[in-house]
Amino acid sequence: MKHLLLCLLFGATAVHAIGQDRYELHSGWQYAMINTVSVKGDELSRPGFSLKGWRAATVPGTVLTNMLHHQKVPDPFYGMNNERIPDIYHTGRDYYTAWFVNNFREARPVNGQQVWLDLRGVNYSCEVFLNGHLLNEATHKGMFLRQSYNITRYLAADGNNRLAVVVYPPDPVGNPNGGQGGDGRIAKNVSTQYVAGWDWIQPVRDRNTGIWDKVFIERTGVVNLRNPHIVTRVPGERHARDEAQPPATVQMTVELENTSARTVKGVVQYTLEGVKLQQAITLQPACTTLVKLADLTIERPRLWWPVGYGMQDLYTMELQFIADGQISDREAVSFGVREISRTWNKATQSSEIRVNGLPIFIKGGNWIISDAMLRLSEARYDDEVHHHRDMGLNLIRIWGGALLERPEFYKACDKYGLLVFQDLWMSGDCNGRWLDPKKAEDQATRRQYPDDHGLFLRSVEDGIKLIRNHASLAIWCGGNEITPPDDILRAVRDTLLPELDGTRIFFDYSNSDSMSLNTLGGNGDGPYNIQPIDTFWQHRTWPFNSEVGSVGLGDYASLQRFIPSANLQQWPVYTPALGEQREREKADSVWEYHKYIGYKQYITAYGPVKDVRDFARKAQLVNYDQYRALAEGFAAHRWQWYTGYIIWKTQNPWTALRGQMYDYYLDPNACYYGLRTGTRDRHIMYNPVTGQVMINNEQNTPYGRVTVRAVAYDMAGKKYPLLEETAYVTGGRSYTLSSVKRQLDILRVKAGIFLALKATDEAGHFFDDQVYWLPDSSGQYSGLQTLAPAALSVTVGHVKPGSATLTLRNAAGQPVSFFNRITLLHPVTRERILPAFYSDNYVSVLPGGWTFVAFDWKDHSITPIVEIEGWNTPTISVVLPSPSPAK
Repeated sequence: MKHLLLCLLFGATAVHAIGQDRYELHSGWQYAMINTVSVKGDELSRPGFSLKGWRAATVPGTVLTNMLHHQKVPDPFYGMNNERIPDIYHTGRDYYTAWFVNNFREARPVNGQQVWLDLRGVNYSCEVFLNGHLLNEATHKGMFLRQSYNITRYLAADGNNRLAVVVYPPDPVGNPNGGQGGDGRIAKNVSTQYVAGWDWIQPVRDRNTGIWDKVFIERTGVVNLRNPHIVTRVPGERHARDEAQPPATVQMTVELENTSARTVKGVVQYTLEGVKLQQAITLQPACTTLVKLADLTIERPRLWWPVGYGMQDLYTMELQFIADGQISDREAVSFGVREISRTWNKATQSSEIRVNGLPIFIKGGNWIISDAMLRLSEARYDDEVHHHRDMGLNLIRIWGGALLERPEFYKACDKYGLLVFQDLWMSGDCNGRWLDPKKAEDQATRRQYPDDHGLFLRSVEDGIKLIRNHASLAIWCGGNEITPPDDILRAVRDTLLPELDGTRIFFDYSNSDSMSLNTLGGNGDGPYNIQPIDTFWQHRTWPFNSEVGSVGLGDYASLQRFIPSANLQQWPVYTPALGEQREREKADSVWEYHKYIGYKQYITAYGPVKDVRDFARKAQLVNYDQYRALAEGFAAHRWQWYTGYIIWKTQNPWTALRGQMYDYYLDPNACYYGLRTGTRDRHIMYNPVTGQVMINNEQNTPYGRVTVRAVAYDMAGKKYPLLEETAYVTGGRSYTLSSVKRQLDILRVKAGIFLALKATDEAGHFFDDQVYWLPDSSGQYSGLQTLAPAALSVTVGHVKPGSATLTLRNAAGQPVSFFNRITLLHPVTRERILPAFYSDNYVSVLPGGWTFVAFDWKDHSITPIVEIEGWNTPTISVVLPSPSPAK
């Protein structure tokens, strides 16, 4: 029933605030395995029952994370330790079935007040008891389906309460037989699929059984506000630079749950920027009513934009229900004013994403999950999304074998301006897109996974309501590389999304023709390995590639964190196989276990590998070159060949050796900075195929006249001017200048060459610069192998708590100071400070030139040591001075 009689009021209403109060039950938990507990839940949940011998539990958390905390299992992310942990497929489900108990204080309320228990995520099924009472009549199932119980009448008279939850693993758990998602049967549940193993992760032994998400106690009055929904309408094409935006419209609905056996009359209201909207309403006994409030016009809205296109302004709406002069419940909802749409780009034959009417060239990254063992935190979400913003991306895709991501993740994306492409829980591997001998059931059977379609749809409905108010959520997708079963697809596409959201783009699957027309054949995704640099410039791939990527090995310090010393010394060795077309690269068993992907001849082009440190250092050169070229190749052909790309993948939720811009410990590798360089909104670049210099202005704001200079430097530091050319740069397009290929081909024959590009405006202000290193005529980097040392001088700039700057200078007459990594070290332990964020890294400094780097770190009590380590630069350690007092 929708109520549409509305009134607009200005000014305050005098009420007594006794409305909603909520707190998280995050401490005081204990757990025990079910085979050690001899009583039923009604007895166990009585406050006086002894918990002697139980262990402290972390909630949110899983059985395995708690076992690890108590050292009952070794760290599965280190070495081959995961092989020492029993897998649930072999032990049986009881082995990882556990009770979680919490004793908490909450007085029994009076005057019609209500108390609620909310569980935001349990994997996979559970029974919930409070003070001897079973709260759920039927066993709850579904990893992503929230639970809410009115516990008012079950609270203890003295306020001492005991909550007991028994958590059962998924059923079936799937056989981790080495297939993508093991034997595929994990997908018969509505849960994560990667836990049975994939080509980038080993199986998670308990399949993430546990109370994996937050638990809350909430107090309300007799009426409970549920699932507020805010929609913003931003008509026309907008531009962030416009000082006075035309009006936008805010639309609001909310569910009102009357918990009483009587009719309740009251007022539902929301306040935004000092304007209050009210509506009188009568609620029938013991029912939930959907209420639509009047639209509100914002005359000069502050718009939310993806990063690089404008600011990420957010509003907070205060929502209340008032009855008898008292606030029964209230919510504060954060949202952004923006509108998402898409058009079909006829030139590229792919979807073109628009925000506030403005076309957005998508530079995305595929995200699995923050932590494979679900050790999730708001702080880590913020750090990881911060990294994605800093590497130049504007979209994160949530892969379909993982989660509906948490509100804390979306909060970070709202903050940093990352659009989100949210898959539902399907994958082509488990859900039957391909024949696969490792799967337990045939394709037709797997096409109907999961077993309970109703549970899947209830989970989708609940998930939409959980995250739909976030500005960053832009795209819903039926599944990874496959559509859901027809009945699920129709319900999601035709009913749930139109009724519950209706403002986002929907793709039926991640490489659908509705997203990116596949005229090339194949899967529509990839490739996933190292490509020759020319490929990114001259080979036209899918026009909106949902998965394209390459290598991602960390440096030596990263490898040391999870590979035992003996195995670390057995770095991969590349040898072309005699008599075969296929090349081989032999790697140690631990490297293989952590999913090493080959570097092959791309490593040896930099010379023979001396040791593992040298191997990892040379891998960074390949990393940087690959991802700069990928980003530049797509940018050079945007709107003609491409409307976007999504890298597979930007991060790993465990200690993997492939497809990542930073490691599990949040330590960036050179992929990160190569990508960051190639994704600059204002960028100059070199086309290695034609030899032409290009200017790219991705921003829609005209820039003006730009002068580009191209200079080559040989291995001794001798300078060779190649080009000086000017172009008038308007907004949102690329410019092709003259070719310098002929000169470079001559200069690089014997030892290779450095190419330096720099662009400035008429006043000499910086536009962009680049340094490329080109191989000799045989494709080897022979000159780098004998590059003479180049000492840098370092000047420390402003230092304040948590941030500082450096300027690196290379004296005239020296060689190029090549590929310098800047690292913050703890002043006592000399360990890397993580996370840390750098304005640039792996920087090269030209003879007579300088480079400026700013950086910040989170622990402001530390004043770190800065280490600069380069290819041909002696290692420098700089002790930062004490920071200036904060003003």
